Amino acid sequence: MKNIVIIGGSKGIGSAILLQQLETNIVYNISRNAPDITHPNLKHFSADVLQDALPEIEAIDTLIYCPGSINLKPIGSLSIDDFRTDFEINVIGAVKAIQKYLPVLKKGTNPSIVLFSTVATKLGMPFHASIATAKAGIEGLVKSLGAELASVVRINAIAPTITETSLSAGILRNDRMKENMVERHPMKGYLKPEEVANMANFLISENAKSISGQIFEMDYGIVTFKI
Repeated sequence: MKNIVIIGGSKGIGSAILLQQLETNIVYNISRNAPDITHPNLKHFSADVLQDALPEIEAIDTLIYCPGSINLKPIGSLSIDDFRTDFEINVIGAVKAIQKYLPVLKKGTNPSIVLFSTVATKLGMPFHASIATAKAGIEGLVKSLGAELASVVRINAIAPTITETSLSAGILRNDRMKENMVERHPMKGYLKPEEVANMANFLISENAKSISGQIFEMDYGIVTFKI
């Protein structure tokens, strides 16, 4: 049984990961709002990762940082504060969590970190300047820390295409928009949170013990294929 810390496990992809891990592991969730479930293996701490001190946790094998943002605007409509906010949520929060828990994580069993990027760092997409810039920072962090911690802690990132969560509700707000999104992807689909959770589960497992410093695109072909 592992000790898994999830930052942002109360909704979306984080919630899907949390639900999947609870059956076999102890999960420490840190988020502003508590998950809508109770479970003997779940320990929740209410905190804003950017504003509050993170709780002390004595044993950690895995750290998963899930907070993200979808801030889609033309460059002329993006303020410097938009860029700053997206960078804070996506990168600074992750760095804060890693710095806080790395000393404990290093003592864990097959210790690992999972972060999140986006397909928009590889595929140029209009109106994604702020979020793509922030997530590119995550990818740089994964590569750098992968090398720095190579003999001690594994770190990887998942770069999903659009995933059906509350964060993307505005983009997938009706059947027509969902159908259009399916058609945009060569493999004719887009992600469910559970699919991303399955990838996270693999990356923190013994089956991935040779993998670190990698960005895993879950793209339904939108980056990989031109059809």
